[in-house]
Amino acid sequence: MLVDVFAEGPLAGNPVALVPDADDLPVGTMRAIAREFNQSETTFVLRPSDGRADVRFRSFTPIGEEVGGAGHNIVGAWIWLAGAGRLPVGREAFVQEIGADLMRVRVAYGLGGVSGFGGVAVTMTQLAPVAGGVLPAGRRGGLAGALGIRAADLAESSPLVISTGAGHLLTEVRSRAVVDRVVPEPRPLADALRAVGAEGCYVYALEDGADPYARFFNPIMGIPEDPATGTAAGPLAARLVAEGVVGPGAVVRVEQGTALGRRSLIRVRALPDGVELTGGGVVSAEGVLHLGADRF
Repeated sequence: MLVDVFAEGPLAGNPVALVPDADDLPVGTMRAIAREFNQSETTFVLRPSDGRADVRFRSFTPIGEEVGGAGHNIVGAWIWLAGAGRLPVGREAFVQEIGADLMRVRVAYGLGGVSGFGGVAVTMTQLAPVAGGVLPAGRRGGLAGALGIRAADLAESSPLVISTGAGHLLTEVRSRAVVDRVVPEPRPLADALRAVGAEGCYVYALEDGADPYARFFNPIMGIPEDPATGTAAGPLAARLVAEGVVGPGAVVRVEQGTALGRRSLIRVRALPDGVELTGGGVVSAEGVLHLGADRF
């Protein structure tokens, strides 16, 4: 399946390739399938190994890197599970297993605005935000150069790593126009990210009265640009609360993917025990994988 996540219709938002009933697939085959689909992430639906969980997920990038955290890759899986009738009727609360982490999920039906396939909206609780490295002042110019902009284009706030399951460098710039001008150099950007212990770079702008406008780049994981990144939008909401830009529990609507022609809207809330991420989407394609004698 292909599921367009954080989208109000097909061919928008962020697509994730989804392989259900994947328990018998070796990890090497999962990586090969992810390379074949060539999406930013391919998610495999598995039986849980922890008795407290309802389902387990594994996600891989096209270069075979396994990714943690819960973003569009996991929202898309729940949209399909709900719309395909794979979830118990009348139940909305679930627990998912991703790596060593257990995370809460709520699936609501018949909602507008953020819902898609079957009127489904998925709300996940990411892990509590953890602050990581801060980009030293002396490296601001290097980061700006790696992004193809000037040091003066960076906002006064320091680029900062925050993780709610995956650590990304949150980099504020002075305007939406600057966000759109970013043309990253993959190798220098990867070096800058590794230096502060980050996976990807979330470049965003806050303009008066407007929702955050963002783009995401992850050369370390082989993702040139991602149309919607829940694992970065969640940390951004936590940062905005910590800095007093929005109040605790306020809904932050992040616009992303516009520069790629795949506009996405990600709704996040920073709460005392974690970050809530809400999204909908649509199943845009279904098919069969032929793997020798196996069919998926």
